[in-house]
Amino acid sequence: MADAPLNPKAQIRVLLVDDHQVVRRGLRTFLEIQEDIEVVGEASDGAEGVAAAQELKPDVVLMDVKMPGMDGVEALRKLRELANPARVLIVTSFTEQRTVVPALRAGAAGYVYKDVDPEALAGAIRSVHAGHVLLQPEVAGALLSQEEANNSQGRGGSLTEREREVLGLIADGRSNREIARALVLSEKTVKTHVSNILMKLDLADRTQAALWAVRHGVAG
Repeated sequence: MADAPLNPKAQIRVLLVDDHQVVRRGLRTFLEIQEDIEVVGEASDGAEGVAAAQELKPDVVLMDVKMPGMDGVEALRKLRELANPARVLIVTSFTEQRTVVPALRAGAAGYVYKDVDPEALAGAIRSVHAGHVLLQPEVAGALLSQEEANNSQGRGGSLTEREREVLGLIADGRSNREIARALVLSEKTVKTHVSNILMKLDLADRTQAALWAVRHGVAG
């Protein structure tokens, strides 16, 4: 058997999905100089992005929202239906809440603007890959206002004390590994707690869990 190549730093596999070739080229040019990030593919619309994500199995997808054909929100929903584990980071030039909020509710782990500082973009990719949720204050506020109408408020009483601790750390942006270290638990146990929290609160993902925690005073 041939020796595996030495790679002291795990590579974060990234897929670029944007209908503008110039944007994709710019993103690729910067990301390819990052030692821990590898661009594994590109797609020009949501449908191509979903197919590429299924084939290439990236860790993180940089996804535009407004694209011809299948847009970013539709692609996010399709990835969720397919149970694709890739973390999706929205990269958009649109600042309107009506554009970004649906993407976050469809399962995006966060978003950045297309004029983001390159180093900040690399940091955002590393952050969502580590399990964090990236929310800007104005968009978090819009999501929280939508949660007002959610009937899950009364379900918090079904959480155990440990689950509330885990939920509070999710709201702080901690990954499962960081939660495990903080509470002296195994990552497997933390994953079980997270699953139970989502089930009890009838929430779809960690983003919604973090918002619920902030709304209901569970966050630290």
